[in-house]
Amino acid sequence: MDAERRIAALEAELAAKDARIAEQDARIAELTAQVAALMAQVAALTERLNRNSGNSSKPPSSDPPSVRAQRSGKGASGGKRGGQPGHRGSQRALLPPEQVDEFVHVFPPQCENCWTELPESSDPAVQPQRVQTTELPKVKPHTTEYCVHAVVCPCCKHRTWGPYDRVPTSLFGPRLSSVAALLTGVYHVSRRTTVELLRELCGVQISLGALSAIEARVSAAVAPAVDEAWQQVQDAEVKHTDGTSWFRAGLMCSLWTVASAAATVFKIVKDGKKETLRGLFDRLVGILVSDRAGALGFWAMEQRQICWAHLLRKFVSFAERKERAGEIGRELLDYCRILFDYWHDLKAGRVSRAGMRQLMAPLRPAVEMALERAVAASIDEVSGSCADILEHRAALWTFVEHEGVEPTNNHAEQQLRSFVLWRKRSYGTQSERGDHFAARLMTVAHTARKRGKNVLSFLTECCTAVRTGVPPPSLFAP
Repeated sequence: MDAERRIAALEAELAAKDARIAEQDARIAELTAQVAALMAQVAALTERLNRNSGNSSKPPSSDPPSVRAQRSGKGASGGKRGGQPGHRGSQRALLPPEQVDEFVHVFPPQCENCWTELPESSDPAVQPQRVQTTELPKVKPHTTEYCVHAVVCPCCKHRTWGPYDRVPTSLFGPRLSSVAALLTGVYHVSRRTTVELLRELCGVQISLGALSAIEARVSAAVAPAVDEAWQQVQDAEVKHTDGTSWFRAGLMCSLWTVASAAATVFKIVKDGKKETLRGLFDRLVGILVSDRAGALGFWAMEQRQICWAHLLRKFVSFAERKERAGEIGRELLDYCRILFDYWHDLKAGRVSRAGMRQLMAPLRPAVEMALERAVAASIDEVSGSCADILEHRAALWTFVEHEGVEPTNNHAEQQLRSFVLWRKRSYGTQSERGDHFAARLMTVAHTARKRGKNVLSFLTECCTAVRTGVPPPSLFAP
């Protein structure tokens, strides 16, 4: 009996130990799962912390100083700013004589050898040495006063006033209005600073309210030119588009650009949804170059080109991961580099379009097979992205077949850059009228520069046309 009781006690003690071990195993499994979850969270946060313009869609302006130094190469080399040793310098070109306002002829008074008085007669054997200095004249505003008179009829004694249709409705002329709008709407000078600049540089006294009224008038004056620019991009065979956030009275809106070789247009809309963006286009004509934004899904995939610069940054983020994800990223990066090498060879004239098509022929299936392997690997935040890229398969290689199509959307991003910097320096706009002013002035400025036109001169022509009742000028006239 003692032995049985002893055995029972030992079995109970063993069962208790097994229970404790099972409890410890469960606790270890729980802690292991927590550690795995925390490690995944740390990896995700580390990846987010390391995001920059080289491995994500973040703009270069958001990069920290260390990344900017690495991008420019200054941090690694330690070189000073400015021209480096051996740099070929440049000098200001002299204006032709017909553009010079005043000539000052400098003759030597005496011979430097025998001190004889010399005549003011140049040696025909050598050309004079030319030095030009440029100065701004003092700006003095020109004010015109219109005196509307009343005249009493000598016959019936009726008093008649002069016609007011000869008196301008605006207190500020076309050029002054254009300068004010250029400062706020193109160069993004704050309104208060613009008021100070006009007072100090031009001697013009103007209030903030008057400046706002000027912006509204200039915005209306350039509206026909903006409509013309929109028509140009609608008809373009190739167009680029990109969007970013914008604020109107503190509310988040969406700013989009559509750019072709001939014109660039901007539009501030309430959001970046598919239905909203579809309204930007009268008809879906031509090839659209963009990123993989789902809101652009209304455009036929066969008529799109997905930006390979965006894909390159995505592949860089894959390559910075560990294990299988890093291997996939590095393989895709190698293919990307080969693709851009072939493209640069085409742009430099080292290969023909037919030659590039031949070079690209084996690259296309290799890239798509690598993406399919990535999808099959079921890697978090990698396989899903690769599956989405494969859904855009028909839009990855449009640039190979079609002349004039770029493999990147850099053109739209560059056009949007100045607007992004404006947003960073300001609070956006405060009303729908402000949206129209900002989008219209930037549309005119970017398109005019593409057309080789002076922005201020064109704005002045638009304002003068409204004032005189003549047809508005065209951005696309020779």
